[in-house]
Amino acid sequence: MISDYRISELFDLNETIAAELFEGATYPWEVLPKISEFICKLGETLPEDIYEKRGENIWVARSARIFDSAYIGAPCIIDENAEVRQCAFIRGSAIVGKGTVVGNSTELKNVVLFNKVEVPHYNYVGDSILGFHAHMGAGSITSNIKADKKNVVIKDGEERMETGLRKMGAMLGDWVDVGCNTVLNPGSVVGRRTNIYPVSMIRGCVPAQHIYKDSEHIVPKE
Repeated sequence: MISDYRISELFDLNETIAAELFEGATYPWEVLPKISEFICKLGETLPEDIYEKRGENIWVARSARIFDSAYIGAPCIIDENAEVRQCAFIRGSAIVGKGTVVGNSTELKNVVLFNKVEVPHYNYVGDSILGFHAHMGAGSITSNIKADKKNVVIKDGEERMETGLRKMGAMLGDWVDVGCNTVLNPGSVVGRRTNIYPVSMIRGCVPAQHIYKDSEHIVPKE
Protein backbone atom coordinates (compact mmCIF):
# COMPACT_ATOMS: atom_id res chain seq x y z
CA MET A 1 0.00 0.00 0.00
CA ILE A 2 1.21 3.50 -0.77
CA SER A 3 0.44 4.46 2.83
CA ASP A 4 3.44 2.28 3.78
CA TYR A 5 5.66 4.95 2.22
CA ARG A 6 4.72 7.91 4.38
CA ILE A 7 7.47 10.14 5.75
CA SER A 8 7.17 8.50 9.16
CA GLU A 9 7.70 5.05 7.62
CA LEU A 10 10.72 6.00 5.53
CA PHE A 11 12.82 8.43 7.52
CA ASP A 12 14.22 9.24 10.94
CA LEU A 13 13.83 13.00 10.98
CA ASN A 14 16.37 13.26 13.78
CA GLU A 15 18.96 12.51 11.11
CA THR A 16 18.61 15.67 9.02
CA ILE A 17 19.00 19.40 9.47
CA ALA A 18 15.87 19.69 7.31
CA ALA A 19 13.38 18.09 9.73
CA GLU A 20 11.19 21.21 9.74
CA LEU A 21 10.80 20.95 5.97
CA PHE A 22 8.70 17.80 6.42
CA GLU A 23 6.28 19.27 8.96
CA GLY A 24 2.69 19.15 7.77
CA ALA A 25 3.46 16.74 4.92
CA THR A 26 2.38 13.11 4.74
CA TYR A 27 4.45 11.84 1.82
CA PRO A 28 8.03 12.91 1.13
CA TRP A 29 7.50 13.99 -2.48
CA GLU A 30 5.19 16.73 -1.19
CA VAL A 31 8.21 18.73 0.01
CA LEU A 32 10.18 18.73 -3.26
CA PRO A 33 8.81 22.11 -4.44
CA LYS A 34 9.69 23.66 -1.07
CA ILE A 35 13.38 22.75 -0.82
CA SER A 36 14.85 25.90 -2.35
CA GLU A 37 12.85 28.34 -0.24
CA PHE A 38 13.49 26.28 2.89
CA ILE A 39 17.26 26.38 2.37
CA CYS A 40 17.27 30.18 2.10
CA LYS A 41 15.20 30.49 5.27
CA LEU A 42 17.19 27.96 7.30
CA GLY A 43 20.55 29.19 6.13
CA GLU A 44 20.05 32.63 7.64
CA THR A 45 19.60 31.03 11.07
CA LEU A 46 22.74 28.87 11.04
CA PRO A 47 25.44 29.77 13.58
CA GLU A 48 28.43 31.54 12.02
CA ASP A 49 30.91 29.71 14.21
CA ILE A 50 29.86 26.39 12.62
CA TYR A 51 28.79 27.42 9.10
CA GLU A 52 30.51 29.73 6.64
CA LYS A 53 28.42 31.62 4.12
CA ARG A 54 30.02 31.34 0.69
CA GLY A 55 28.32 33.70 -1.69
CA GLU A 56 24.58 34.21 -1.87
CA ASN A 57 22.53 31.49 -0.21
CA ILE A 58 25.34 28.92 0.12
CA TRP A 59 26.26 27.73 3.61
CA VAL A 60 29.08 25.27 4.19
CA ALA A 61 29.99 23.80 7.57
CA ARG A 62 33.53 24.70 8.52
CA SER A 63 34.22 21.04 9.26
CA ALA A 64 33.12 19.94 5.77
CA ARG A 65 35.77 18.97 3.22
CA ILE A 66 35.21 20.50 -0.20
CA PHE A 67 37.63 19.64 -3.01
CA ASP A 68 38.82 22.53 -5.17
CA SER A 69 37.28 21.14 -8.36
CA ALA A 70 33.77 20.76 -6.88
CA TYR A 71 31.05 23.18 -7.98
CA ILE A 72 28.44 24.35 -5.48
CA GLY A 73 25.43 26.26 -6.78
CA ALA A 74 22.86 28.18 -4.74
CA PRO A 75 20.86 27.64 -2.69
CA CYS A 76 22.71 24.96 -0.79
CA ILE A 77 23.56 23.81 2.72
CA ILE A 78 26.45 21.41 3.31
CA ASP A 79 26.39 20.13 6.87
CA GLU A 80 29.15 19.20 9.29
CA ASN A 81 31.84 16.68 8.31
CA ALA A 82 30.39 16.18 4.84
CA GLU A 83 32.80 15.52 1.97
CA VAL A 84 32.27 16.86 -1.55
CA ARG A 85 34.86 15.26 -3.78
CA GLN A 86 36.55 15.99 -7.11
CA CYS A 87 34.36 17.38 -9.90
CA ALA A 88 31.11 17.02 -7.93
CA PHE A 89 28.42 19.24 -9.47
CA ILE A 90 25.87 20.59 -7.00
CA ARG A 91 23.48 22.53 -9.20
CA GLY A 92 21.54 24.03 -6.30
CA SER A 93 18.52 23.45 -4.07
CA ALA A 94 20.53 20.81 -2.23
CA ILE A 95 20.86 19.90 1.44
CA VAL A 96 23.85 17.65 2.10
CA GLY A 97 23.68 16.01 5.52
CA LYS A 98 26.25 15.46 8.24
CA GLY A 99 28.97 13.00 7.26
CA THR A 100 27.54 12.60 3.76
CA VAL A 101 29.81 11.80 0.82
CA VAL A 102 29.17 13.42 -2.56
CA GLY A 103 31.68 11.80 -4.84
CA ASN A 104 33.58 12.10 -8.06
CA SER A 105 31.46 13.58 -10.87
CA THR A 106 28.24 13.15 -8.88
CA GLU A 107 25.51 15.65 -9.75
CA LEU A 108 22.84 16.87 -7.31
CA LYS A 109 19.76 18.98 -8.00
CA ASN A 110 16.78 19.74 -5.74
CA VAL A 111 17.55 17.08 -3.16
CA VAL A 112 17.66 16.36 0.54
CA LEU A 113 20.41 13.96 1.56
CA PHE A 114 20.02 12.90 5.17
CA ASN A 115 23.07 12.32 7.39
CA LYS A 116 25.63 9.69 6.35
CA VAL A 117 24.28 9.30 2.80
CA GLU A 118 26.79 8.03 0.26
CA VAL A 119 26.57 8.98 -3.42
CA PRO A 120 30.28 8.52 -4.06
CA HIS A 121 30.83 7.57 -7.70
CA TYR A 122 29.26 8.98 -10.89
CA ASN A 123 25.72 9.33 -9.55
CA TYR A 124 22.93 11.62 -10.65
CA VAL A 125 20.44 12.49 -7.90
CA GLY A 126 17.68 14.90 -8.90
CA ASP A 127 14.35 15.84 -7.31
CA SER A 128 14.90 13.12 -4.74
CA ILE A 129 15.20 12.46 -1.01
CA LEU A 130 17.71 9.96 0.38
CA GLY A 131 17.29 8.81 3.97
CA PHE A 132 19.85 8.23 6.72
CA HIS A 133 22.77 6.05 5.61
CA ALA A 134 21.26 5.43 2.16
CA HIS A 135 23.87 4.40 -0.40
CA MET A 136 23.88 4.52 -4.19
CA GLY A 137 26.47 2.32 -5.87
CA ALA A 138 28.73 3.51 -8.66
CA GLY A 139 26.85 4.69 -11.72
CA SER A 140 23.38 4.38 -10.19
CA ILE A 141 21.07 7.29 -11.01
CA THR A 142 17.65 8.75 -10.41
CA SER A 143 15.62 9.47 -13.53
CA ASN A 144 13.41 12.42 -12.63
CA ILE A 145 11.24 13.12 -15.69
CA LYS A 146 9.05 10.82 -17.77
CA ALA A 147 9.63 10.43 -21.50
CA ASP A 148 6.14 11.78 -22.20
CA LYS A 149 6.75 14.73 -19.84
CA LYS A 150 3.51 14.01 -17.95
CA ASN A 151 3.21 14.33 -14.17
CA VAL A 152 4.71 11.52 -12.12
CA VAL A 153 2.34 8.98 -10.56
CA ILE A 154 3.30 6.80 -7.59
CA LYS A 155 2.42 3.17 -8.27
CA ASP A 156 2.22 0.23 -5.87
CA GLY A 157 0.59 -2.77 -7.52
CA GLU A 158 -2.84 -1.62 -8.70
CA GLU A 159 -2.80 1.43 -6.42
CA ARG A 160 -2.03 4.86 -7.90
CA MET A 161 -1.38 8.28 -6.37
CA GLU A 162 -1.01 11.49 -8.35
CA THR A 163 1.90 13.68 -7.25
CA GLY A 164 1.12 16.74 -9.34
CA LEU A 165 4.86 16.91 -10.07
CA ARG A 166 6.40 16.91 -13.51
CA LYS A 167 9.79 16.13 -12.00
CA MET A 168 10.35 13.55 -9.28
CA GLY A 169 13.20 11.11 -8.93
CA ALA A 170 13.36 8.64 -6.04
CA MET A 171 12.55 8.47 -2.35
CA LEU A 172 15.00 6.12 -0.60
CA GLY A 173 14.28 5.19 3.01
CA ASP A 174 16.90 4.94 5.74
CA TRP A 175 19.67 2.37 5.12
CA VAL A 176 18.58 1.57 1.55
CA ASP A 177 21.42 0.18 -0.54
CA VAL A 178 21.24 0.56 -4.32
CA GLY A 179 23.53 -1.60 -6.46
CA CYS A 180 25.85 -0.26 -9.14
CA ASN A 181 24.46 0.96 -12.48
CA THR A 182 20.85 0.86 -11.30
CA VAL A 183 18.24 3.23 -12.73
CA LEU A 184 15.55 4.49 -10.36
CA ASN A 185 12.72 5.57 -12.67
CA PRO A 186 10.53 8.63 -11.94
CA GLY A 187 8.40 8.05 -8.87
CA SER A 188 10.46 5.20 -7.40
CA VAL A 189 10.00 4.73 -3.64
CA VAL A 190 12.08 2.23 -1.67
CA GLY A 191 11.32 1.27 1.92
CA ARG A 192 13.80 1.20 4.79
CA ARG A 193 16.72 -1.26 4.79
CA THR A 194 15.95 -2.69 1.36
CA ASN A 195 18.76 -3.80 -0.93
CA ILE A 196 18.64 -3.39 -4.71
CA TYR A 197 20.70 -5.72 -6.90
CA PRO A 198 23.17 -4.10 -9.32
CA VAL A 199 22.02 -3.20 -12.85
CA SER A 200 18.37 -3.08 -11.79
CA MET A 201 15.61 -0.91 -13.25
CA ILE A 202 13.21 0.15 -10.50
CA ARG A 203 9.63 1.29 -11.10
CA GLY A 204 7.05 2.10 -8.44
CA CYS A 205 7.33 1.07 -4.79
CA VAL A 206 9.64 -1.53 -3.26
CA PRO A 207 8.74 -2.61 0.30
CA ALA A 208 10.94 -2.19 3.37
CA GLN A 209 13.26 -4.97 4.55
CA HIS A 210 13.37 -6.72 1.15
CA ILE A 211 15.94 -7.70 -1.45
CA TYR A 212 15.12 -6.60 -5.00
CA LYS A 213 16.62 -9.07 -7.46
CA ASP A 214 14.34 -8.17 -10.38
CA SER A 215 10.69 -7.18 -10.79
CA GLU A 216 9.59 -10.81 -10.43
CA HIS A 217 11.84 -11.62 -7.49
CA ILE A 218 11.48 -9.25 -4.52
CA VAL A 219 12.07 -11.33 -1.42
CA PRO A 220 11.90 -10.53 2.33
CA LYS A 221 15.18 -10.32 4.19
CA GLU A 222 15.75 -13.24 6.54
